[in-house]
Amino acid sequence: MDKKIKILGAAAVGAAAVGTAVKAALYTEKKDASEPLQPEKVDTERFRKNLSDAIKIKTIADKDPENTNWEVFEEFHSFLRERYPLLHKKLELTVINRGALCFKWKGSRDGLDPIALLSHQDVVPISDGTLDDWTYAPFDGVDDGEFIWGRGALDMKNHLIGVMESVETLIEEGFAPERDVYLLFGHNEEVMCDNDDNGAVAMCKYLKEQGVHLDCVIDEGGAILPVNIKGIINKDLAGIGVAEKGYADIEVAVHHKGGHSSQAPNHTALGKLANVIRDIENHQFKTKMTPMLYELFDKIGRNVSYPARLVTSNIKLLVPALEFALGFVPPAASMMRTTTGVTMASGSPQANVLPQRASIIVNFRIFPGQTVDDVIAHLKKVIRYKDVEINLLPGWKNPSAISPTDSRCFKAIQKICEGMNPNSVVAPYLVMGGTDACHYQDICENIYRYSPFKVNTSLLLTTHGTNERLPVSSIEEGIAFFKRYIRELSKA
Repeated sequence: MDKKIKILGAAAVGAAAVGTAVKAALYTEKKDASEPLQPEKVDTERFRKNLSDAIKIKTIADKDPENTNWEVFEEFHSFLRERYPLLHKKLELTVINRGALCFKWKGSRDGLDPIALLSHQDVVPISDGTLDDWTYAPFDGVDDGEFIWGRGALDMKNHLIGVMESVETLIEEGFAPERDVYLLFGHNEEVMCDNDDNGAVAMCKYLKEQGVHLDCVIDEGGAILPVNIKGIINKDLAGIGVAEKGYADIEVAVHHKGGHSSQAPNHTALGKLANVIRDIENHQFKTKMTPMLYELFDKIGRNVSYPARLVTSNIKLLVPALEFALGFVPPAASMMRTTTGVTMASGSPQANVLPQRASIIVNFRIFPGQTVDDVIAHLKKVIRYKDVEINLLPGWKNPSAISPTDSRCFKAIQKICEGMNPNSVVAPYLVMGGTDACHYQDICENIYRYSPFKVNTSLLLTTHGTNERLPVSSIEEGIAFFKRYIRELSKA
């Protein structure tokens, strides 16, 4: 009897192994057969010249409009008129809030929801003390033949000039859209202004007043990222941002009796605050495998080599383990939960004075499905010392809605990416930072974040950092994508 049980057990294990092997072998991505894309005319030399010169114009906004140098933005607007004359002749331009540019390319058919391509004109300043670390001065727009260097090369004058370049070329070729096409270029995205001073907020309000409902929106957020792990995967990952996290800066403060430091108690206000920080950091939000993240993992998992697919084909069984393990890996955890970062602290104004009030700023990037109110409730729950002051600072926003992956827009992006590069893997993902796109939710359900320039991880990290630069090799593909996108999505 025991011998029979052992034989049956071995047979069951063997059958399971065979079943897993077969499942892994069949676990591949099924791509629809499509006709090859027609070549697109792309003037890379004009793009390179124009991006280089655009970087030289220091379009830095301020949260307070009174402190913004409007002459610089007027110079940038004049620059665009000079470099893209057909676009300015063909499209109707409305300037909103002095800096935001709303272009309308009238379609040949009425009654169709328009499409919109977004960008922003402003760039972040250079961090104090880092100027000498740049290979080339950040506002010289140097083109060394391999890269175009400077602030805005990746975020996001490359995107803006790419859109302008594609429309100018389409007009040169005699193309006429069926749907209206809007180009919406904000001027103060980087300062996270969330009221009517925000260019994107004001443009959305303007369109809504005109009765416009957008079919789809594309903005910054994703890129083409080479993924090469020897023996496992060698693909170009086109990440399409279907949602973005919310944002909140929250001040947490404690109070204590002040006085002279020569008569210090065992625990000052800062000492109490240390325990508050420990409570906050020791109680991170839980990680969660969402359908969006599962779809991302599934897409990648179907494109790894056969041995690795023995694991990835069983991803549903691995969800609990992944949720636990990835919680200890910050880049992965950020895709699975609301993140908590204690970023600033203040206490006494002088070394020999006991602080009467000590405070920290905690930055939260809020996961879809949660809200700013949830974050505040979480803080009140996990901080054991209840005599704390909790203040939500200006500039907060809740997470965006999640756009569908079965819309005509997402399918068009996928079709174009795969048609341009058969080695690409197109997958949805969650954008960690903020974009102007979220402000258009009132007039659009299909909002996507994708910048079609191929850059590796090390280059992406230069965004907002030192030596920001765009590979010249990525230009032709980027402009061709925008042209094909407009051709495809502006159809009836």
